[in-house]
Amino acid sequence: MGRKAPPLAPTGRKRKGPSFSLLPPSKHRRILPALAPPTTGWASLSDDIARQVAALVLKYDVVDYIAFRGVCSGWRACAPTPRDPTLRTRSLRPVDWIPLCDGDAVRPDDACQITFFHCKTARSLRVRLPQLHRHRIIGFTDGLVILLHKRRTTIHVLHPFTGVVVDFPSLVPVYQQLIRDRNCVLRMTAAVCTSVSSATSIAVVAWFLWSPVVLSADAGHPSWQVIHNDMDLANTLAFQGQLYGFLKSSKQIVQVYPPKPLSPVVARVPRKFGNPFFCDHYLVESHGHMLLVVKSSNLVGRDVEEWRRYVVVIFKVDVSLSPWKLVPVSSLGDRALFVSMDRCLSVSSRDLPSISSDSVYLTVSLPNPVVVHSLRSQSFERPTTLCQVHNVKERIRPSVRPFTIADHLLTYCNHREWSTGLMFHEYYSIPKSFEELWKKIRTQDSEVRISRVKD
Repeated sequence: MGRKAPPLAPTGRKRKGPSFSLLPPSKHRRILPALAPPTTGWASLSDDIARQVAALVLKYDVVDYIAFRGVCSGWRACAPTPRDPTLRTRSLRPVDWIPLCDGDAVRPDDACQITFFHCKTARSLRVRLPQLHRHRIIGFTDGLVILLHKRRTTIHVLHPFTGVVVDFPSLVPVYQQLIRDRNCVLRMTAAVCTSVSSATSIAVVAWFLWSPVVLSADAGHPSWQVIHNDMDLANTLAFQGQLYGFLKSSKQIVQVYPPKPLSPVVARVPRKFGNPFFCDHYLVESHGHMLLVVKSSNLVGRDVEEWRRYVVVIFKVDVSLSPWKLVPVSSLGDRALFVSMDRCLSVSSRDLPSISSDSVYLTVSLPNPVVVHSLRSQSFERPTTLCQVHNVKERIRPSVRPFTIADHLLTYCNHREWSTGLMFHEYYSIPKSFEELWKKIRTQDSEVRISRVKD
């Protein structure tokens, strides 16, 4: 905790030196304090005004706040440090920053650097993160990076712009008792929540792809606690400091953390969509609200192409009622949703004009996996048809660059591809003929080792 902040890697052109010649130093020149020129411009702001400006900057973005404090010593003195050792204060998290994929098949944890993208300004920063060494990235919450140590299987939460790290215990004891499947750890996911047992720490909730076990731990606690042993989660959402999920085997939204003593179910999906095994359900936060996106197969349109045979319905989850109520949503306005089983994202087309407004970017089980559904026209579009690098059997073209913002946002929502440095629309399915890539992935997976519990 409280580690030194990592330096930011330079982006764009390097700063040039002064274009004018510097005056030679004088041995006898001295300016008396009384004759010093008066301070003018921004540096002359009073402390009260500087504090108000700092508060407004922090309300907008913590990265700009860090830059504000770096202008001069006077502004730094008027702005409290953004280094929250507990990572509990949400206003000090890089909430609107998401990590991008370079598409070069290099894992970000191996490169020890990540390019972050601001969803409201399209600004990007490449950040050197030596803390990623010997770790695997298993999740993001509000811009915080959740890491798994490859040898000790301890969990760490990193603030990528301040360098603060909060440590959590090893997973080895609970793994040996309940999980015992190494593949579960390779595909595990985690989220940061507000601790309910401590007012000065955060909690991490971890779950596994092929196991119904859900774990939680508070920062500084010596062990993990099993909060659910029968919860097979299809999709999750960290919302207002808590964690919610959708069960694979039913039409129920459940509260994962903090666990509810009687029943975790908080809402049920209408039955008109048929068997839940033929539907996909996605929880996404949009403009401060929780939304539920339901994608089901349209069995009526047999004469239509397969990628058009879907029905997409959106509900706003009204959390003010008990039980929660699902309110149908007919339009998203200027918003666009990127949905996946790993993560979901909501952005504004006003901030990112290349994104289609009032649309849902979906993934489907096809060689061409990206489909955009327009709620306004009720139409479907395949935006990456000409960008496929293989035909499921062999390579047909090199990577098509530059990648679009939509390519990056959808890759962020699919953690498996993002974490291996692969763009989702290119490598949603990897042909068996890509032997070198498969060998590289297996080698990287072998780096995660789980030790035995000592007697």
